[in-house]
Amino acid sequence: MPVRAHKYTVGETVYYTSPSFGRAAATGSYTVVKLLPSDGDDYQYRIKSSGEAFERVAKESQLDRA
Repeated sequence: MPVRAHKYTVGETVYYTSPSFGRAAATGSYTVVKLLPSDGDDYQYRIKSSGEAFERVAKESQLDRA
């Protein structure tokens, strides 16, 4: 089975959609800061918003091209 690559690249602007359960996060535009390994079924990314002082981790399924 071929290995699937990350859909987004470092520096790319993406649109993050907060999950509907758990702690709500600011939905909006973020910059991909780092590519992270898969958590089993979905690649993960470290993303950063210019309006927040911290980075967050998001699953690929929570991101769309901006």
